Amino acid sequence: MCGRYATTRSATDLSAMFEASDETGDGLAADYNVAPTDAVPIVRRTRRVESPVLSMARWGLVPSWAKDASGAARMINARAETVATTRAYAPSFAARRCLVPADGWYEWVRRSPKERQPYFMTRRDSGVLAFAGLWSVWGEKLMTCTILTTAAVGELSLVHDRMPVALPAERWRQWLDGDAAAASALLGPPPAEYLDSIEIRPVGAAVGDVRNDGPRLVERVAAAPLGAPAEGPQDLTLFD
Repeated sequence: MCGRYATTRSATDLSAMFEASDETGDGLAADYNVAPTDAVPIVRRTRRVESPVLSMARWGLVPSWAKDASGAARMINARAETVATTRAYAPSFAARRCLVPADGWYEWVRRSPKERQPYFMTRRDSGVLAFAGLWSVWGEKLMTCTILTTAAVGELSLVHDRMPVALPAERWRQWLDGDAAAASALLGPPPAEYLDSIEIRPVGAAVGDVRNDGPRLVERVAAAPLGAPAEGPQDLTLFD
C-alpha cells in the first residue's frame, strides 16, 4: 500500500490557524511528498496547557502495547467504521484524537496496464485541510499518529473508494474535545458544500518517487477526464 500527502505550511501559520501553542521546535519543514513513517505536524490536546498544541508525530500509529515500532507503516490509516472497537485504535479514539493539517492528498488512477495517473485533492480556495487523526506515544517519547478514512463520496469516488475524514473548521473543537459519542458523529463525509470546495487535480508522475519533493509535484498537468474508460484494475490504494 502506498500513502502520500502534502503539508507545507509553517509552524507559525499552523499555530495561528488552529489557535495552538507551537511545540514543534525546529522540526517542521515543508513537505510536498509525505510518506509513511515521516514526521508530520498534528494538533492535539494536552493537560499541560489550555490551548491545543502543535506537535510533531511520526505517521503510522504504534500502540503503546506494541513490542516494537516495525509495524508503523501499516498503521497510517484507521477505518472510521471500526476505529472505536479495533484494539490498536480504540484507546486513542477515546482519549487521544488529533487534527492532521494538510494541503492535500494524492491518489493514483490506473489508466492502462502501464499507465497510472496521480491526482492531488486540495482546497480550491487554498485553505488548509484538517484530517481526523489519532495519536499515541510508544516507549518513552515516540509520538505517532494515524489518519481516519471513510467511504469516498461524489466525484472523489471516481479516484478511490476511500477518502480521509476531512473536518471543516466548525468541527475541529468537537473532534478534539468531545467524548467518543460526539466524535463518532463526525466520522462520515463532510457537508456537501465542503466537498464542493475540493479540487481533484491531475499532477505529474514525479510524486510517485518518495525522493522527489517541491511545489512542482502539485502543479496541474493535462490528463484524460475522470470517469473516462480505463483499462485494467484501479488497484493502488492510498487511504484504506
